[in-house]
Amino acid sequence: MSYKQPASYTAYLKEWEDKISAFTELSPENPAPEGEADGAPLDLPASARSLIEGFPCAVKDNIAVRGMRLSCGSKLLSDLRSPYSATAVIKLQAAGASVVGKTNLDEFGMGSSTDNSGIQKTNNPWDTARVPGGSSGGSAAATAAGMVPFALGSDTGGSVRQPAAFCGVVGLKPTYGAVSRYGLVAYASSLEGIGVLADSAARARAVFAAIRGRDERDNTSRDAPAAAQPLFGAAGEGGKTAGVIGVLSPEAVAKAIAQAPSDGADAAKALEAAAAAAELESEVRRGFDAAREGFAALGYRLVDVEVPGLKYGVPAYYTIAAAEASANLARFDGIRYGRRPDWAENPDDLVDKTRDAGFGDEVKLRILLGTFVLRSGFQDRYYLRAQRIRAGIRAEFEALLGSSLYDGDAPPLDAILLPVFPTRAFDRGPSSLSPFAQKAADLYTCCANLAGLPALSFPASVEGGLPVGVQLLGRAFSEGKLLDMCAAWERVHPFPHPAGWKDLWS
Repeated sequence: MSYKQPASYTAYLKEWEDKISAFTELSPENPAPEGEADGAPLDLPASARSLIEGFPCAVKDNIAVRGMRLSCGSKLLSDLRSPYSATAVIKLQAAGASVVGKTNLDEFGMGSSTDNSGIQKTNNPWDTARVPGGSSGGSAAATAAGMVPFALGSDTGGSVRQPAAFCGVVGLKPTYGAVSRYGLVAYASSLEGIGVLADSAARARAVFAAIRGRDERDNTSRDAPAAAQPLFGAAGEGGKTAGVIGVLSPEAVAKAIAQAPSDGADAAKALEAAAAAAELESEVRRGFDAAREGFAALGYRLVDVEVPGLKYGVPAYYTIAAAEASANLARFDGIRYGRRPDWAENPDDLVDKTRDAGFGDEVKLRILLGTFVLRSGFQDRYYLRAQRIRAGIRAEFEALLGSSLYDGDAPPLDAILLPVFPTRAFDRGPSSLSPFAQKAADLYTCCANLAGLPALSFPASVEGGLPVGVQLLGRAFSEGKLLDMCAAWERVHPFPHPAGWKDLWS
């Protein structure tokens, strides 16, 4: 039976939006038009369809929805409206969901706070003086506040999981290629994908089931191998869920960083700063310990693991991401896309003025870094070396979790448990994390993107009035297993909500 919105929904939506500014465009009474006719989703169980059909949802403003804005959080594209819809959006609409708005983000997905948006700042619904995380901060904040039961985001290096942890919701980054990227504005094409933010494990499973699958418009998309665990099965319905979880502890991460070779005093200082940025604050440590103890109580066997290549994760990630951003954002020149200046002397001046006025500082920085590492003579030193590191990290994870080809013996682990971010949601005051610290802290999330593996963030506890999230990282196309584990946790530890939240979606 399709869900019917209560009469109080619009007022509730406006009340929260006035406090947190999660949306760049909001039209609850006139939701987005229906998707194209070829958007029929995979066959969904009735229990899954009932968690989507008739429900409102939100879409991050770098994912196309026909007739709605597609700003990517940038002044350059603030007036752009999309003439088509992303495949994931078409499939959701075919399953009965209605898009009520586009959500704020760090410009082009570049950031960890959503404060890098060129449109507006978004606040955390748990504490409006704090950030919601990024870059999918608007989607996470809207879901946490109960404005929508689920939303689409994108994850390039943790951009779904980190805001999910900051706002206390479920955040699923699928296997690379499991969800079509058609309609997602490209930032770092080989790393990013569309993900799900939801109020429960069951709803995250239903939404993922609706949007996954091969798409002829995206050559990187693919169906799950026949040998992969089904997304719906007995384990998710209360059957056997226990298995073996590898624990990638903060101590193991610190050890990996400390063992990284350094060339000179400057490199040693940089490593020291990176290690300090990756150290967990006491509240996050308590939340991680609670998750470890909670899974043990559920019957899972926990073993400590190490991933030596983790020490190179952040530099490899930012090298590849910046290089791909430099290539992808070259299209924004004021001629084909974007706001043009009122006057320019020549085409070069037009491009310069367009980008100077339209791009924010973080976007300019990453474009410059990407251009540098792609220069002739520097590719071997930086970009190609980063790609070799990426292959090594993928091999280390597959040795623990199993091959993406599903060949060989059974893997030793079902999933790996690790933190999401070293701190809870940080504020905007003097004590806020520096841009360098925010980038170094991506250590816990970016390796899943480098390896192309699925990862799931969920709230483990509330410490000091703020949610603390942890994440499970799994074998390629093991989303069903990760969601089973999350559902088992949720049955015993119901997810928390911020003050003022109302349950409109049960």
